[in-house]
Amino acid sequence: MTDEFALQRAAAKAARAQGLLEDELLKEAFASLEGAYTSAWRSTTIDDMVGREKLFLAINIVGKVRDHLHAIVSNGALAARELRDLAETAERQKRWQDVR
Repeated sequence: MTDEFALQRAAAKAARAQGLLEDELLKEAFASLEGAYTSAWRSTTIDDMVGREKLFLAINIVGKVRDHLHAIVSNGALAARELRDLAETAERQKRWQDVR
């Protein structure tokens, strides 16, 4: 059987992650970091391979943080759906027992 507490936690985390993704300050921070890293990456010299690689990784990490928050939101939506399904099943069973 599915752990309802874990599902509730996942749904709560999803709500928090969604709030972060919609937060203007965090959106601005992501955009600012990506812009600064991209600008610095483009202005590296041809022989600065190490610098370019570090900046490339930094750009990708910003995207990975955003992707991680989106994954939490998606997983929470699935958890919320599973909680609704569990509640509907419990309600149906209750009605069935009432009919007997």
